[in-house]
Amino acid sequence: MAEWDIRKLQILRTLGERGTVTATAKALRMTPSAVSQQLTNLARQLGVPLLEADGRRVRLTDAARLVLRHAQAVFEQLERADAELAAYVHGEVGEVRVGAFSTAVPALVVPAVRALRAAHPGVNVRVREAEAGEAYELLAAGDVDLALSLAAQAPTAADPRFTRVPLLADPLDVVLPRDHALAAVDGLRLADLAEEPWIFGGSGPWSDITRTACEAAGFSPVQAHSAAGWTAILAMVEAGMGVALVPRTAMVRRDGVAMRELTADRPRRHVVAAVRKGAGEGAAVGRVLTALRTAAEEISGPSGTRPR
Repeated sequence: MAEWDIRKLQILRTLGERGTVTATAKALRMTPSAVSQQLTNLARQLGVPLLEADGRRVRLTDAARLVLRHAQAVFEQLERADAELAAYVHGEVGEVRVGAFSTAVPALVVPAVRALRAAHPGVNVRVREAEAGEAYELLAAGDVDLALSLAAQAPTAADPRFTRVPLLADPLDVVLPRDHALAAVDGLRLADLAEEPWIFGGSGPWSDITRTACEAAGFSPVQAHSAAGWTAILAMVEAGMGVALVPRTAMVRRDGVAMRELTADRPRRHVVAAVRKGAGEGAAVGRVLTALRTAAEEISGPSGTRPR
């Protein structure tokens, strides 16, 4: 029987994800020569070639992909074993590292931490703010145990490395200067703002979300100003420089800004949590997920809108 070395299999998996020996070495805090040596040893142990030349780079052979397909079940089982062992040893005690994008921290993570402190004080949550896409990179690298991201930036549900948990369909509200002619109009629709100057990020997820929502309403938004931070966006709206879409979880009340819920064409952004496959069975991670679900339900409310 071939000798299966877990550490070397992890290196092979990382190479398949990162694409180059150099990137693999950086991710695993190894030297490129050490990565190459470990993979050469693994190929010798398994008796099959694992890498083949592809110009100046290397790529996985069909045999390597076969090995990784079976190794994925091993990694999943090891995650499950780690989770069960932690539950056995610690019970209600454990540390969970959470990576979350900026608006998810105050809206979801902080309420969850407060609830856990009251109900399960032995569960310690360490928070790391990260861009929505970066959270999954941290999860894959083992730097966090749970990632909060936007569904649009998350790997697909078919990704064998992760278990995804839908948390929140966060409504997007439109914000206008308080003295705007449409600020008090009943039944405001996104299409009513087609001729307005818009404020949103120049690139990234929020630019995509704003453009997609407006295009679904039948128009392409004219970007008057570019900003990524909600404080900057709301300040510009208050100054009469344009209108913007703001997620319900990010909204901060300002005297000079009118926040309006959209009616028939209300857009939403979807927030998901994810853990590595098998790790969600750990008691501490499970409690954090439960607390996050409860925080999301408080935001949504029974009718799908945040309580006021």
